[in-house]
Amino acid sequence: MPGRGPIFSVPLLAASLAVALAATGCGRGSDETGESSPPATPPTASGTAAPPAQSPSPSPTKQVFQAEIKKVTAGDLKSSWRKGCPVAPSGLRMIEMTYWGMDDKPHTGGRLVVNARAAGDLVSVFKKLYTMRYPIERMQPVDKYGGSDFESIEANNTSAFNCRAATGSSSFSQHAYGLAIDINPCQNPYVYSDGRIAHPSCKKYKNRKNDSPGVIHAGDKVVKAFASIGWGWGGEWSGAKDYQHFSASGR
Repeated sequence: MPGRGPIFSVPLLAASLAVALAATGCGRGSDETGESSPPATPPTASGTAAPPAQSPSPSPTKQVFQAEIKKVTAGDLKSSWRKGCPVAPSGLRMIEMTYWGMDDKPHTGGRLVVNARAAGDLVSVFKKLYTMRYPIERMQPVDKYGGSDFESIEANNTSAFNCRAATGSSSFSQHAYGLAIDINPCQNPYVYSDGRIAHPSCKKYKNRKNDSPGVIHAGDKVVKAFASIGWGWGGEWSGAKDYQHFSASGR
């Protein structure tokens, strides 16, 4: 009829709108730029979605030296302390620390009983040994071995306090004061003035040119670490040599 606009059918209008949307990129799967968005995960050759890319695993945290100084009681020292010893349990401390092992790996659970007034200095020494990766077989109080110095050495155990007499003497050892440490006693044996070594499995280390892990040599970094706190080394004694031994008095 005159005066009326063109007439469109509903199906024709819907078709026209669909064409317009396709032309402008406003349909499903488009981003704000008008370009089609790729699928979140691209399909593989088989047509299935590929698994998301894996992020690389973070590198393990580098383990650092750790130490804690704790008080001890007579109950902690059932085999290594008794009444009449030159220092009371209250004058001793337990250092619990990490140490570098013979397997070239860091270890936790090292335990060393020392004189309270030397504990802080000795932590600084063992931090140096850890940093240089000087290897230690094991580190436990001699109480683990019933207070037996011989059994502790047989186990190649690094230890400190033990209320006992000095080798070949009736006087107290520096160990009885907690002011001496024996390190890797098999690789660093006590050699009598006549050349004897009490532990057969350690005799090969009488040759101090041996460069096996744990062997201490004159002037090396281990000797210097103890010298930095004023401790002397038994490997420098005249006559008998105690290569495992470091002490505050030098004896």
